[in-house]
Amino acid sequence: MNVISSVRPAALSVEGVSHAYGTRRALHGVSLAVAQGQFTAVLGLNGAGKTTLLSLITRLFDTQSGSISVFGHRIDRAPGEALRRLGVVFQARTLDLDLSVMDNLLFHAALHGIGRREARRRADVALADVDLSKQARDKARNLSGGQMRRVEIARALLHEPRVLVLDEPTVGLDIASRQGIVSHVRRLVRERGVGVLWTTHLLDEIESSDYVLILHQGHALAQGVAAEVIAASGAETLRAAFAGLTEAA
Repeated sequence: MNVISSVRPAALSVEGVSHAYGTRRALHGVSLAVAQGQFTAVLGLNGAGKTTLLSLITRLFDTQSGSISVFGHRIDRAPGEALRRLGVVFQARTLDLDLSVMDNLLFHAALHGIGRREARRRADVALADVDLSKQARDKARNLSGGQMRRVEIARALLHEPRVLVLDEPTVGLDIASRQGIVSHVRRLVRERGVGVLWTTHLLDEIESSDYVLILHQGHALAQGVAAEVIAASGAETLRAAFAGLTEAA
């Protein structure tokens, strides 16, 4: 089943992407479009290929076949232009634990060529936005898991990207922290028009109006607005639709 609803012009476009690790194929001709101002979720079990897909989008791996573009800039032909329009939050924690929260942000800003005065202004605003202004001078190692993730999101937005990609950002967090992260990212979509690509295996993070891609063993089994994917599958819930699709694959 493949349900594709019409979406706004793509901010991030993935077209026919395949990838293999030696003889093991991790992705099979996956296509996906993420619109600006839209929450798009890649939903799949562990090992479905979600992290491989994000590794290709962020150019940790070279594209073997197919193409990936950010606002029309091919990731393989103009990586600088493409990547500067992306904000990235990886599944693994990436803060320098021995630096303060503020210094983690300032270091990231310097990598993007942002002057120190402007970087500090943006960092102050970003920390206030995630309710961590009081922790600015704390070492990153002293933060909770949820606070670390909020700092990583703040850091990813410092260079003002128009697309934010997050790989399983709520893994290992308690329920309250998970809800807080999801709510914050949805607010970025709603209030700032940021396009979001969110990978997860947690179905309760998806809303009926979200655009979803169901990924299983490297294959795109279905994609479209969640409510339409549910209806097309003949199921009553996304959980039932997901189970039916993956069990039949």
